Amino acid sequence: MGIFSKIIGGGEKYFLALDIGTDLVKALVFKTDKKVKKGVIVGVGSARQKLGNMQSGAVSNIAGVIETSQEAIEAAKAEAGVKKVKNAVIGIAGELVKGTTTMVHYERVNQEIKIGVDELKDIIQKVQFKAYERIRNQIAKETNQNDIEVKLINAAIVDVKIDGYPVSNPFNFQGKRVSIGVFNAYAPLMHLGALQTIADALNIELISIVAEPYAVARSIDYEGEFDFNAIFIDIGGGTTDIAVVRNGGLEGTSIFALGGQAFTKRLASELRTTFEKAEELKILYSANKLNLDLSARIQKIVKEDALVWLGGVEIALSEFSENELLPHRIFLCGGGAALPEIKEVLLSFEWTRNLPFSREISVNFLQPQNILRLSDATGKLLTPQYFTPLGLANLVLDLEGEEKMMAEILKKAMREVQKQ
Repeated sequence: MGIFSKIIGGGEKYFLALDIGTDLVKALVFKTDKKVKKGVIVGVGSARQKLGNMQSGAVSNIAGVIETSQEAIEAAKAEAGVKKVKNAVIGIAGELVKGTTTMVHYERVNQEIKIGVDELKDIIQKVQFKAYERIRNQIAKETNQNDIEVKLINAAIVDVKIDGYPVSNPFNFQGKRVSIGVFNAYAPLMHLGALQTIADALNIELISIVAEPYAVARSIDYEGEFDFNAIFIDIGGGTTDIAVVRNGGLEGTSIFALGGQAFTKRLASELRTTFEKAEELKILYSANKLNLDLSARIQKIVKEDALVWLGGVEIALSEFSENELLPHRIFLCGGGAALPEIKEVLLSFEWTRNLPFSREISVNFLQPQNILRLSDATGKLLTPQYFTPLGLANLVLDLEGEEKMMAEILKKAMREVQKQ
């Protein structure tokens, strides 16, 4: 029996999803029922970070983040009516969190023999070692440091084909050419160590640390839809997280250090006010609750910054457009997505001419109700701002299938890579 099966067990259990953002810490207490494989949110809490606690999505003041996280967790537990929630999933972002899908094309010697477990292990092992070296080289190039230690945090088999035909599990199939794609997300050991320290101080046991763009992209139920294509954009306080899904598989993620705080800082400077007041004005502006004169001033400032932000999106997406068309569907979430200029600049014609989109793009917001396996008993989760912590909670439900053969093979391959 796998570790997650021991944690989840049978019947109803309580869990914590913790989204440690640059602006806010958001905590959700939810209960799951293994029998129906669904979850219910029973407690919601949030607390604003102090300036300096986070930097571009990464922890920079451990003590400060512990204090803020404790406040959010206590609020969520109080609403849920529980005194203790031990098991938790925590999200991680930051520029050096890297996610990519690595494909291995394997030509079998004897196509008449059915594919067995040992052969699958060998293929997936090759994928994982290839992915590990690819990510290490990428981070070394970006930081000019060859000694940054990275660790695998998420892995999922996203694409399997035999002789060009997609299958969900290649076991016992015959064929000559096997192609397997595995999505892997890596993070620097320093980031992971900080989150583990925070978890220890909060007296919670980590089920998993999850790359947040991975959680967002996995939240929409498209498994089995081999033609599903989309771009997911999560705009947080310090970073923008992008995930690209092609043909029903998560191809990769990209994170750049420009989020809602950049807009707030610019507003504070231009309006000659405090950061806190500028944040309040930004929220009121996004909700169309300011007078016309002040709205017009803010609109001009925000539009300029939105175009700079769009440049970051364009650079990030260019990584995924070298050999294939980009998906035309774009889904937005996160607190920063509330600014009307974000959708406006995405729908502008100019920038799309520079990238090979499959057709004219559409932009829609991810709403909490889009996550079909989770229901909200609090009635508080009404905006895209809470989609990311809901995505973290949704992944806990996926752990119910931990005993499946492909998942077990992948776990063993992950352990081998972790030894590196």
